[in-house]
Amino acid sequence: MLGRTLLRHWRDAHICFIADLPETDLTDAHATENAIEQAQPDVVVHCAAMTHVDGCESDRARAFLLNETATANVARATAAHGARLIAISTDYVFAGDQPGDRKETDATHPKTVYGASKLAGEEAVRALCPNHIIARTAWLYGTGGPSFVHTMMTLAAANPLRTLQIVDDQHGNPTSADAVADALTAILARPDLTGTFHLTCEGVATWYEFAQTIFRLAGYNDLTLIPCSSKEFQRPAQRPKWSALSKAKLKSVGLPKMPPWQEALMRFIRHEWK
Repeated sequence: MLGRTLLRHWRDAHICFIADLPETDLTDAHATENAIEQAQPDVVVHCAAMTHVDGCESDRARAFLLNETATANVARATAAHGARLIAISTDYVFAGDQPGDRKETDATHPKTVYGASKLAGEEAVRALCPNHIIARTAWLYGTGGPSFVHTMMTLAAANPLRTLQIVDDQHGNPTSADAVADALTAILARPDLTGTFHLTCEGVATWYEFAQTIFRLAGYNDLTLIPCSSKEFQRPAQRPKWSALSKAKLKSVGLPKMPPWQEALMRFIRHEWK
């Protein structure tokens, strides 16, 4: 989803090459080196990952293969070619059990296999490719989905009872892929920048508050939303109660602020569901 959005934002201004299965298997170091050697890129954007949080919990080996090993292969090959690496990561590298916005410099302590495997990928990037940007994002939605926004819109259209239960004790930053693409465009223009950046929209909401805003902006005024707790929706992987990320690094280097999440969501719904 983010990869498609980045391609849409950049294809008119840059020559873009896509490396994906089945042509390129990033878990194969040799295949990864060949793909980067053939493309001769100035910048490599690594979006590939196993992001199914519950699936990671049930298949730890595959999660680490895709989120650590493949990332290490990309980082090593990017550095060998002398290119800049942008690697996409996640709020799940934090424990998510304390209120407040996590800063880029805060200690990580993942509570899930997904988070642990993505953190291992981050560490591989730092070790193998000094010229890197690690961009952590969360609660992401974008054109084509899948996303929470798309799920809510489908449920609203299909639910004859017009009643939905939504979790109201998890907090995060609903984030538009377009907003992330805009931020990465600004970062691309600054070759002096390296390190870890948090790229989520400004403002905090629960899933319940997120859903309320989705339906209001989409004109679904006949729906009844019932807030509920995470315990009522038990899943194999623990969901963080607090996923909000501070954008302190963006501010410190003089880059534009991320937009408020409500503003970004309004633009997205107007574009996606005209």
